[in-house]
Amino acid sequence: MSIADLRTEYSQASLSETEVDPDPIQQFSKWFSQALAAQVREANAMSLSTVGANSRPSSRIVLIKDFGPHGFTWFTNYGSRKGQELQDYPHAALLFYWIELERQVRIEGKVERLTAEESDAYFYSRPIKSQLGALASNQSAPISDRVALEAQYTAVEERYGNHPQRPEYWGGYRLIPDMLEFWQGRPSRLHDRIQYARQDNGSWLRQRLQP
Repeated sequence: MSIADLRTEYSQASLSETEVDPDPIQQFSKWFSQALAAQVREANAMSLSTVGANSRPSSRIVLIKDFGPHGFTWFTNYGSRKGQELQDYPHAALLFYWIELERQVRIEGKVERLTAEESDAYFYSRPIKSQLGALASNQSAPISDRVALEAQYTAVEERYGNHPQRPEYWGGYRLIPDMLEFWQGRPSRLHDRIQYARQDNGSWLRQRLQP
């Protein structure tokens, strides 16, 4: 079978303008809860796309740690490629894909750093080994081999033990959405797409998009 012949017919559910919540954050919360209830594997995983000073986009999978009216939050090394690109251009796109439910959610908006207090609170809630890992890795920088990486971790572990300190180069980001799109797979590729666009007065314009 050729790759072009690979296809799945989507038929689990539908999505209409009348049944979605007027508030897109509430709609996301509903879908996220349903993904958890359906035991979607790593329902909190999302693709994060950024653009650097060279105008070239890049994407990677990160884990959402919080969401609400304030926005969508994740944590990383500020010196990583995504951190550098967000420094140059503080806008990003998120994508959740829950294949078991035949759904995806696209989110776009401006990105800001969390406060040091917010980053501290999450950093010290992580397992000790994850805290040490954040200190040991100069994320996105080249390294000779795995042995060298593990040596860096061992050195950090010997230095800090069970009391690592959050480095200033590691912390959180929050995306403040101005667009959310909810996509539900449908038969014959006539998918349901409901988009919310934030207006100047803070309200949300809700409309159906053609698949």
